[in-house]
Amino acid sequence: MLHELRVENLLLIERAELRLAPGLNVLTGETGAGKTVLAHALDLLLGGKARSGIVRPGAAEAYVEGVFALPDELRGELGERLPSDAEEVVLARRVSAEGRTRAYVNGRSASAADLRELAAPLIAFYGQHEHRRLTLASTQLDVLDRFCGDEQLARRAAFAELHAEARRTEGELATLRERAGARDRELDLLSFELAEIEEVAPDEGEERDLLVERDRLRHVEALRTAAAVGAEAVAPDDGEGGAATLLAQGGVELDGVAGVDAELDALAERYRTLTLEAQDLGAELRRYAEGLEAEPGRLDTVEARLGAVDRLKRKHGGSVAAVLEHAATCRARRDELAGAEEALEEAAARLEEARAVLRERAAELHAAREAAAPALAESVRERLADLAMEAAAFEVVLEERDPGPTGADAVEFRIAANPGVPAGPLRDIASGGELSRVMLAIMGVANEQGGATLVFDEVDAGIGGVTARAVGEQLRALAAGRQVVCITHLPQVASLAARHFSIAKDTSADTARTTVTALDADDLVGELVRMLGADRDDDAARRHAEELLRAGCAASLSS
Repeated sequence: MLHELRVENLLLIERAELRLAPGLNVLTGETGAGKTVLAHALDLLLGGKARSGIVRPGAAEAYVEGVFALPDELRGELGERLPSDAEEVVLARRVSAEGRTRAYVNGRSASAADLRELAAPLIAFYGQHEHRRLTLASTQLDVLDRFCGDEQLARRAAFAELHAEARRTEGELATLRERAGARDRELDLLSFELAEIEEVAPDEGEERDLLVERDRLRHVEALRTAAAVGAEAVAPDDGEGGAATLLAQGGVELDGVAGVDAELDALAERYRTLTLEAQDLGAELRRYAEGLEAEPGRLDTVEARLGAVDRLKRKHGGSVAAVLEHAATCRARRDELAGAEEALEEAAARLEEARAVLRERAAELHAAREAAAPALAESVRERLADLAMEAAAFEVVLEERDPGPTGADAVEFRIAANPGVPAGPLRDIASGGELSRVMLAIMGVANEQGGATLVFDEVDAGIGGVTARAVGEQLRALAAGRQVVCITHLPQVASLAARHFSIAKDTSADTARTTVTALDADDLVGELVRMLGADRDDDAARRHAEELLRAGCAASLSS
């Protein structure tokens, strides 16, 4: 229930405060007085978009605030925004002259999306053209599901989540399939490069050894000759001459004076070491020269091996280490692509499973709709009879369609306003007055069990006379045990209100100003006379207005 609505500097309204009552509240006034401004104020509280130029000229900002009774289902959602003993929730919106908006929940900053979410269970707004929206298949499906009850709405919300997940899986699968061709080509290239590297199997240590061996093989004769010449110079094969022989001869003389002079003894020791080293060096050089044999074709083998390694180095980074790193990268990518194949199979399996669950859940939605459709149609027909459409036929038709976020059903409301005429789609009804009544009947049935405040903006457009009275009775019946707010031009509707607000525009100042006044009993007759199109001193009109009020009071007492 909406306890209070405060509006400041919104279009023509400088300041207005409405204290609404339970039951039926009506707002009346001349055309252009600003009744729709209040409708826009409520739309702002619902998180709607602020229109340009809605701030009153000369004001810095517009402000709208609604004080609502706090339903139990919202208490948990608001959490720390409310004290534990709170009984009300306050939604507010500021709109600057530049068009910037700020939202508040119980005085704390919030977003427009927060308002939309929180206001949904608090208030339902039906604008002047709501009956046109009711001709849309999606709206008709919403009505049927609301009529089915909260369990159906929960099933539908769960179905929407499953459908969204299935769509995401479809997108993932399509992407994986799109990549499949490129993946196969990449796998072929990876396999080729890995096979090429693994066939050569390069090794950094082996490369170093091969480079040394290649240099030796390329200069084998020069190395052999140098070693042989060196061996002959140090220790010839025939034992004649050479450095080792000369050193040995000199050693004899030194041995002859051993022990005479310690200094010479030390030098003699070094001399003997040099003699032994010369003899050993000659033997080593000779052994090196004799062992330096080149296996036939070995140089070609080494050159071929190094050439294969060089080709890999040129392709993959310039070193054996880079080649081996590239091979490791190829193996990791190959494993990744193999995983992608598994991901493709897994996504396909998930999608099939999701579709099976969707078919099952869609069948549950359909069963509930199929069961509720006749009851909805019957309830609407009963209400239409009360709205002076006793002969109207109304049907709720279900048709199968491709699954979407709301299931696999399309709903169409069909009506025949006159007997003998086949029922046709609701959108084909020509009369705006009939559409308004049908909308009121349908919305009354759909919201019969709800607790939200219902706001109707000129839902009674295009009707009058006895039908207008019937519409008023329907609105008051709908307001039994709940709150309904109706912006109306009809005195028959206004006379049934529990609380009546009059909206008037004052153009005497430079900037027009609209005021909102709660009417007391003495003012009601005068406002009804105005709505009847008569002068205030018209006695006949006053008697008519008084009769409307008495009839309304009598009907209220009888109910």
